[in-house]
Amino acid sequence: MMRGLHKFLLFHVLTCLGQKALGSEIINGKKAQKKSFLYMASVQIDGKHRCGGFLVNKEFVVTAAHCDPETNAKMSVVLGTHNLKRVNKKTMRYNVMKYKHPSYENVSSGNDIMLLKLSRKAKLSKTMETIQLPSQNEIIKANTKCIVAGWGLIKTGGTVVDALQVVDVSTIDLKVCQEAWDQFTLPANVTCAGGYKTNKGFCQGDSGGPLVCNGKAVGIVSFNNSDNCDYPDVPNVYTEISKFLPWIKKILKKKACKVY
Repeated sequence: MMRGLHKFLLFHVLTCLGQKALGSEIINGKKAQKKSFLYMASVQIDGKHRCGGFLVNKEFVVTAAHCDPETNAKMSVVLGTHNLKRVNKKTMRYNVMKYKHPSYENVSSGNDIMLLKLSRKAKLSKTMETIQLPSQNEIIKANTKCIVAGWGLIKTGGTVVDALQVVDVSTIDLKVCQEAWDQFTLPANVTCAGGYKTNKGFCQGDSGGPLVCNGKAVGIVSFNNSDNCDYPDVPNVYTEISKFLPWIKKILKKKACKVY
């Protein structure tokens, strides 16, 4: 019985992420102010927004591994805008080379992180900047106020929006998070924030965007477990970036460029 319930929950998580992951959804947030969140990236497939991401240096964007459709579709990144209707394809769109974590299999097994090497260096400006990563094994205490941002739906069954949305969330103790998830065992190296006993957080599809605490990108939007995005019954789950810093630094040193 318990094994069957575990399989049901796992199927539900994967179905939500797989079938409803297009577009990003910030629940009960607000429109991002100009000159803020300038590190945000729109990860796109065949020119259409699929996931969020964030610029960590002039050559790399970080996002979630499950954002890769694993097809022949063309992946690109848009930087330097809050409004996805206002994209200069020549200056704001970048082709990418994908570096998915080698141990990634699916969201339930963890390692949900991918780096995207830009086809050319990003030009930092008044509309584009990088965000700092945490130090290795940096600990973010429970109840720390953080933010998460993305493009797309703003309520369950709502309509897609093109302007970047942002919402404040608080981190949740990992033991509390695991207890709330009950029969489903959380993967290693994750952190939790928002969505639990609140009506704020992300929903299916807000994948790849950063959880920002104290001005640093400490998490990557990975998954939740509810079709009802207004009142989630479990915490939102993020990949914990500090646990992947050795691998990230190794990828950031790569200079050889393949065909994009």
